Amino acid sequence: MAQTGARAKARAERERLAAAAAEGRAAEQARSARRRVRKERLTGWIPARRSRPDSALAERRRRNVRTLVVVLLLLNALIYLITEDVGTVLFAAIASVLVAPVVYTLLFRR
Repeated sequence: MAQTGARAKARAERERLAAAAAEGRAAEQARSARRRVRKERLTGWIPARRSRPDSALAERRRRNVRTLVVVLLLLNALIYLITEDVGTVLFAAIASVLVAPVVYTLLFRR
């Protein structure tokens, strides 16, 4: 009979611990749901980011575009350092933006 009482006490203790753990999980889920709603309310008006393709061709294109942008920025910085005329610097900046697609095509298309 004493053994049955010990089993009942152990089972009751396990059930109490399981209930406490379930209560903790429910509280955590409620907190995460509130956090999700708050985040959605704050950032809901911002459009979602599109995922970038992970293919080798997409990576090569990103690298080529990055290289072109760096080269054009360095060229514009060089013109800015050499020239004192503001008009020339602005013309070079505008021309580099307009010429960038042509330069990209000449440099990277095969």
